[in-house]
Amino acid sequence: MVVACTTTKTVVSSSANLEKYNYATITNVMNYSGAAALMNIEIEIYDTLSSTRLQVIGDKQIESLSYSQKQELLLLRFSASQSEDESVLSINFTDYITGKPIVSFRGAHGLGWTKENDMRLAISKAVEQMKKLF
Repeated sequence: MVVACTTTKTVVSSSANLEKYNYATITNVMNYSGAAALMNIEIEIYDTLSSTRLQVIGDKQIESLSYSQKQELLLLRFSASQSEDESVLSINFTDYITGKPIVSFRGAHGLGWTKENDMRLAISKAVEQMKKLF
């Protein structure tokens, strides 16, 4: 049995005021490297984000927001990767107006039973962190 050392963590910018944000949208997905089974990640993130206090909008709806609402908007990007050793999902939020990074969540798992199981657990770890913070 192979056991990989994986880390799961949340990093919040020291200058971030999370309470000011009321909207979020998924945009600019960074990468799906690995199995086609990773395609469901966007829906899992969207569903989890919808269960938080943030109002989730489609990226095509941004233009319909007022400037003050855009100041309360977070852009969410994510990246997922898999190897024989571990599966990793990173979810990053940036401020819409300034582009400054606000918070990052990293879920990872690598027991190696199956890639699908490792990715499912990595996703679960990342979205649970997101749900707790928001």
